[in-house]
Amino acid sequence: MDEIHRIVVSDFEMIEEVSEYLLKVRGKLFRPTLLLLSNQVDGQPADEGVTLGAVVELVHLATLVHDDAVDHSVLRRGMPTVNSLWTHQIAIIMGDYLYSRSVTELARLGNLEAVRVLAAAANEMSVGEMRQLLSYDALDFTEADYYRLIAAKTASLMSAACEMGALVGAPGYRRELREYGHSLGMAFQIADDLLDYTGTEAVTGKPAGLDLRERKVTLPLVGAMRAMSSSETAEVRRLFTLVEPTDADVEGVVGIVKANGGLDYARGKALEYAAAAEQALVGIPPSPPLTALSDAIGYAIDRSR
Repeated sequence: MDEIHRIVVSDFEMIEEVSEYLLKVRGKLFRPTLLLLSNQVDGQPADEGVTLGAVVELVHLATLVHDDAVDHSVLRRGMPTVNSLWTHQIAIIMGDYLYSRSVTELARLGNLEAVRVLAAAANEMSVGEMRQLLSYDALDFTEADYYRLIAAKTASLMSAACEMGALVGAPGYRRELREYGHSLGMAFQIADDLLDYTGTEAVTGKPAGLDLRERKVTLPLVGAMRAMSSSETAEVRRLFTLVEPTDADVEGVVGIVKANGGLDYARGKALEYAAAAEQALVGIPPSPPLTALSDAIGYAIDRSR
């Protein structure tokens, strides 16, 4: 946290105020933790791993701030979003500031390969956000479309975090850790999308059924639609025409998705990606950091229960 604060500190009052708020409502620092563990698996961690971990978290924070502004979200992790506390303009500028500070810090380190890896991930995430915008109201959104979306939106940064950690501390396992991060990110996002159907606001920090309310098509719905009756499909389509669906409208569709095996299907796919993440670690010698990376797979999956 000290390194993150060092990077974002500013003498401009508004930026400092918003930065302090974001650092108070931060998440579990999952991505920088993955980077630091990847940096340590070969027993020779590099000091710059801490800074790279801070940079990855700031890029992640920037995407969340931008996402909330685009989606007009009012809550994030149970706390008001930047756009709801201040304005959408401030949220967009603040996200840009976090990105620019990240790039500045990478330039200071002078590690061009780390710049390349993170720049590629940032580009993928931007494309992923555009894909998500186009998926609203799109009930013809396919399973392949969904995987392409979450690979860009979530898996790209987790993969980059693990690859960057390996780059400066365990270059011999760069490919394995990149693949681990990708599969972990895919499992993580599927589990996150499952929580929209199974979690409570106290657990997720956002209203239950928010994806459905916002007419987002995720894997549980995709998996269920192939088994739905014509009347059930019509009920789902009706929900997607409503500007302000009621709790009963959302609960009805959640029940349809559950009854048609959508949650089980999505859990099965999350477990497949979890197994792929575990397989990617097989060639790396045992160590406490490797054990922690393996444990992270269970964390990603258990969030869906």
